[in-house]
Amino acid sequence: MRKLIVCLIFVIPVFSYGQFHLGIGLKAGVNFANVSNASSINSSNSSGFMVGGFIGSHKKLIGFHTELIFSRQGYDYKTNTNSGTVKLDYIILPQLIALNFGKYLSIQGGGQLAFLLNAKVDSATGNSNPYGDIMNFYNRFDYGFALGAEICPAKGLIVGARYNKSLHDLYKSVTFNGSQISFARPDLQSNVVQLYAGWRLGK
Repeated sequence: MRKLIVCLIFVIPVFSYGQFHLGIGLKAGVNFANVSNASSINSSNSSGFMVGGFIGSHKKLIGFHTELIFSRQGYDYKTNTNSGTVKLDYIILPQLIALNFGKYLSIQGGGQLAFLLNAKVDSATGNSNPYGDIMNFYNRFDYGFALGAEICPAKGLIVGARYNKSLHDLYKSVTFNGSQISFARPDLQSNVVQLYAGWRLGK
């Protein structure tokens, strides 16, 4: 049901774009990421970066934003026997509804899909993994929501902040020699705060 809701969030704005004046742009910034439900591994924030492009409308009170973002995120962790950093590279496709207050402020929120490109674990005890490819432990597909705001202090320039919340489990259980194993708690979910700046083209 949640996947269906996210798909509808994406489809409805796409069919409405013809009614709006559109602008395109690029943006880049920093990520501050963590995971929820992580008390057993003592997780902490990990920094990363994001870069991407967008197309959207900002002339009317209600507009839409479609984005394509590369995002490096993850978390630091510590257990009784190990510590390290998890780095995850995603392609994220946000589809956002925007409330535009004049030329200078936009409040944005909506759904997003994400696809995991690469995963890396840097551990204090080494990277040996007897169970094969580390990517086998992760769900390649993710979905969630995003909420944030942008200001336009000068023509073309945008500065913004956004909170991304995953609604899908980060890890999955896998079968190895007939047994179910988990690399970490399978119900972990990603949380990311993004701070960014960019440039928007168009009137």
